[in-house]
Amino acid sequence: MALDKMKDLSLTPAMIRIDLGEVEGVPMLTPTCSIWDKIWKFKARPDDLLIATYSKAGTTWTQEIVDMIQQNGDVEKCRRDTTYKRHPFLEWFLPASPPLSYSGLELAEAMPSPRTIKTHLPVQLVPPSFWEQNCKIIYVARNAKDNLVSYYHFHRMNKGLPDPGTLEEFIEKFMTGKVLWGSWYDHVKGWWKAKDKHRILYLFYEDMKENPKREIQKILKFLEKDLSQEVLNRIIYNTSFEIMKENPMANYTKDFPGLMDHSISPFMRKGLVGDWKNYFTVAQNKKFDEDYKKKMADTSLVFRTEL
Repeated sequence: MALDKMKDLSLTPAMIRIDLGEVEGVPMLTPTCSIWDKIWKFKARPDDLLIATYSKAGTTWTQEIVDMIQQNGDVEKCRRDTTYKRHPFLEWFLPASPPLSYSGLELAEAMPSPRTIKTHLPVQLVPPSFWEQNCKIIYVARNAKDNLVSYYHFHRMNKGLPDPGTLEEFIEKFMTGKVLWGSWYDHVKGWWKAKDKHRILYLFYEDMKENPKREIQKILKFLEKDLSQEVLNRIIYNTSFEIMKENPMANYTKDFPGLMDHSISPFMRKGLVGDWKNYFTVAQNKKFDEDYKKKMADTSLVFRTEL
């Protein structure tokens, strides 16, 4: 969809379904492609923290944990604004009329240090300045099946993304990497390799669900923060799925009115491990597993699909 056409459609968000373009072979939304040069030249600062994930792998959850750590467990401070405003989404660009318009790049550039920035970019597309400045990066990976199901429902409710089609069709697109931000397989493997060369804390969604305290302590150590047991417990409680689901500053009910239809599927849907079993047929699962085995044969990465 052409950008000028998109501006016209911003008054009727129900009609917006943005097309995919490509950046170095990775599917991206056309508005992002249109400003790619600026994104690539983004100037990171040494004290920037980057939170990187494949979409729907626990990004907002990690952002909330990090914000609560940075604010020393002060719940009110963490509700100073929505997640989208607190942590600029680097490559997200929506050239529409307010309140739908958004430029993560502009928001990040205007923000005082220290900044926490979010991205879904695969490792090879991260602006070089993040490596040059030796920034800390937290990466969260989620098992492919749950990630796929969550991503499918997100496409259904978010009119700013391409139409997902049926689940069967979406599974096919996911397996072939023909989805926004590209191949899940390349994404998780690329970041896994990079962690040995850079300051990257690589976390797993399943571990976070199983033992949030242990994983939050890893983040604390990585961010060189020391908090009391009382503050740690407050962070665990306030970043639980149940609490976040009801938090308008984290559940996306305040952002982009009309673009996200929470009646189709809430942004905070289930947050479970193993929910894929409610969606995959036996045949789909068999086909997926065979393909997965081939694509993941060249990595030491291991995921759990149930707890």
